Order: sequence, then C-alpha cells, then structure tokens
Amino acid sequence: MYGKMHSACLYGIDGVLIQVEVDISNGLPQTSIIGLPDSAIREAVERVRAGIKNCGFTFPLQRTTINLAPADLRKEGSAFDLAIALGILCTSGQLVLPRQEQLLLIGELALDGSLRPVSGVLSMVDRAKREGFTAVMLPKENAAEASLIENMNIYAINHLNELFALGETEADLASKSKSGPLRISSLAGLQFTGSQHKVPEAHQPEDYADVLGQQHVKRALTIAAAGMHNIMLMGPPGTGKTMLIKRLPTILPPMTEQEALETTKIFSAAGKLKEPAAGLLRTRPFRSPHHTISTGGLIGGGTIPKPGEVSLAHRGILFLDELPEFNRQVLEVLRQPLEDNCVTISRARAVHTFPAKFMLAASMNPCPCGYLGSDHPGHQCTCSPARIALYRSKISGPLLDRIDLQVDVPRPREWTKQKFSLSSADMRTQVLEAHKRQRKRYGNLHIGWNSELTGSALRRFAILDQDTANMLHRTIEALGLSMRAYDRILKLARTIADLDDHEEIRSAHVAEAIQYRNLDRPKIESFV
Repeated sequence: MYGKMHSACLYGIDGVLIQVEVDISNGLPQTSIIGLPDSAIREAVERVRAGIKNCGFTFPLQRTTINLAPADLRKEGSAFDLAIALGILCTSGQLVLPRQEQLLLIGELALDGSLRPVSGVLSMVDRAKREGFTAVMLPKENAAEASLIENMNIYAINHLNELFALGETEADLASKSKSGPLRISSLAGLQFTGSQHKVPEAHQPEDYADVLGQQHVKRALTIAAAGMHNIMLMGPPGTGKTMLIKRLPTILPPMTEQEALETTKIFSAAGKLKEPAAGLLRTRPFRSPHHTISTGGLIGGGTIPKPGEVSLAHRGILFLDELPEFNRQVLEVLRQPLEDNCVTISRARAVHTFPAKFMLAASMNPCPCGYLGSDHPGHQCTCSPARIALYRSKISGPLLDRIDLQVDVPRPREWTKQKFSLSSADMRTQVLEAHKRQRKRYGNLHIGWNSELTGSALRRFAILDQDTANMLHRTIEALGLSMRAYDRILKLARTIADLDDHEEIRSAHVAEAIQYRNLDRPKIESFV
C-alpha cells in the first residue's frame, strides 16, 4: 500500500515543500524514515506511534517505510509529524481525507495526539501558495501566522481527535477503523476564522522633540534616514548619543508590503514572531546586541544555521553601542553584509544565504576615558596618544569606509526647554519627501534608497559639475580617502540634494557630505 502527503520545512529562512511518501508492506514490524532526516525527524516514529494509539487507531504491525522527497535535501525539524501520522492512517486504510484540494500538513505531534506549534510557518505557507497549494492544516497556535498569507484555506486543530470528529456518523467515530475507514467528507469544520488583520497604529513614546539642542546631529540623522546611510555618533559620555540613535525608528518611512513580508518571514524562521495575530511586522526592526555578542550571534550560524542580528535587522537598524568595545573579529564580519546586503553561511551539508539589508548605527567615545576634547570642567582626558590610537585601531579602515556619516556629538549647552526643538514629525516629513523623490527617480531599477546606488547607476544619478568634481578630488587627495569613501560621499551628497529638493548635486551638498567624514581626518585633534 502506498500513500503520499505534502509537508514543508525550512531551508535557511525559505520554505521548501517536501513529499511524505508512505509504503506499508508485508514483513517484520519495522518503521524507517529515509531521505536525509535529522534526529528530530527520526524520533518522529515514536511520537507518531504513541499519538495514533492514544487516539484509538492502530499503528500498522507491518514493514513501514517513510520517504521524504527530494531525497538529496537535508531535512530538519519536527514539522513533518502531522503529515507522517495522517500518511500512515490513510495508507493503512483507517482514514480517508477529502482530495478536492492540495493540502499542506504542518505540525509537531505530542504523545497524546495533540499538536504543538513549529517555527517558520509563514515561509512554508508562502512557498506552498506559490506552488499552487490552496489549503494548509496546522496547529491552532500557528493559524494566525499562516493566515498572513492571503487566499489560503487555513484548517487549525489542537488535537487529532478534532479531525476524527468530522467523520460521517457517530458510529464511524465510535468504531473508527474496526468497521471500515473513517471518512471525512469536508474539512470546513476546521476552518480558521480569525479576525482580519489590521495595521496597528504606530505608538512612538520617544520623540526628538525631547532632545535639547544637537540640531546638527538631528540634521545628520535626518540625512541617514532619508537615504538609509550608515551613521556613527562620537562624543563624551552623557551627550545623548544612545538617546539620539534610539529615536531613529520614529523618522523612518513605513515598510512596503514586500518589505514587511520579508522581515516577518525572518522573525518567523528565527522563532521570534511574538504576536502573529497583529499581522505583518510594520515597524522597521531595531536591533541592539550587547558588545559581548559572538560572531555567530551577529551574522548567524550554528549546526542548523539560524539568522543572526544582522538578518533580524533586515530593512531596519542595527545599533552597536560603544563600537570599540566589540571584539574586532566580530566587527570585521560586518564587511560582507554591509557591502552585499546578505550573509552567506557555508556548512559541509549546505550553504545558506540570509538577507541583511540594514542601516548600521553606532556610537563611540573619542578615547578610552571618553573626555578627549571635552570642555567639561570636572573631567579632563588622561589618555596617552598611544592608548587613544590603540582604542581607535579596534575599528579597521575598511569598516570605517562603509560608515557614511561620522558625526561629533558635543556636550549640550541647553539645559532648559527650547522654544523650538526639531521633532520626530518634522524630521519624518523631510525623510518621506526625500524618499518619494528617490522612488520616482529610480522607477523599476530595483533601487529603493540612495545608499544602494552602485557602479553605472551611481555615475548616472550622482553627476557633478566640473568645479564641484575638482573640489571633491582635492579633498580626496588631501585626506587620502579610498575609492569606496569617494562613492559614499557621492551617495551622501545625492541624499542631501534630495532633502533640499534639488535634482542636481551642488558644491554645498558635497561640502556637507565631506564634513561628516570626521574619522577620515588624520589627526587626533579632529575630535576636539
């Protein structure tokens, strides 16, 4: 006897459809799972055996072979339990499921026949829809997440007995397989009817209006948000660096449907989707890992590779507070995601690629004690030049090249509420207008932000007149900047021009972009 069910698993953050084939033949009672299963899948035999028996059915006392196809793909996780259980029951003639639609089966089975939720359901259901499936059966705890994919019939159950209660008559349910197969004519009784997902109103308790002074820093943050440029704030302790960066999400534009789906799938695959009933994630992620984080924690990894902080910050902000306190080796792995907008993790069994298109925001002190160049009357810098150089050497030149704005944050002078303080709403209006110009300019070029300009596209949309180009070339020579820094100055000038509602880049825009390259200045006094 042969039967086939459909299930799915995660491959990185993408869903992969798997055919669960069941063959029951004469021979010694033995159950084997083939098709490159991991330990969790091999252990499914005992979970399924106990679940079937505790629901009143009979586990076949014959030779049972379960194949997970395609056989050359490594399968991991416990999402196949439901498909294996129903595959055995249907193949052994104890259960008849309706065949009027392609049905995806996802869920982990407990020993008593109840279902437990699994991670990554959003990616699996999205893949099934693109492959032509019209329905999915899964645990009720995963139903809200699965319903984020439109035009899919969601059948949600807590226990296998809920499925068996759909039998044609009470006699069928009472006798089950003893008097013939239990026939289920329709799954409509299991239809998930959750409320329609509404975009929750954005609640932003933090506002830039609460920040006294620092108007030049707010200008720099507006530029960074308008073009999704990487930014670093430098200054003595207590000047508000962390407070300023933590308010960045309040001025970023909302995510598009595609961006929201991408981000939600990453959180789903990582098991960090806390409130799927609220709909797709609409607020851009803000990730702030501790400086003791490992390389694997930052970019992802493990025996079964999982997304790291750079992927969880996809389409949002990765904030590294006190940047020089991070391990240098950890910081160096940021080079690839900052350049390629993705992370590739190679293992002996597979190669996984995770998206990592984020804005890097960082903060640091000018020296180990933090008071170099400070005019604070009670604190004077006691660091030697050698110690300062060692402190800054933790951040390599190639990494600094990838940070577009390097902004000094001096000790604030204002200690009372100002009559005018630039608010998040004011800054966000500027950002939205600049972003609208970028979308109109780039059209269908798959470029969403000025920071994504490369190669010929950069030369096409960031044209300088002769005088401005000469000024930029002289600056590059004087500061000894790399070609990467040159390109990033052009992107930054393009964003500044957009904020000023100018299609052409002027010398003032380039000059402002150059003055944000503080760490490219060769002398320590540049911090003063």
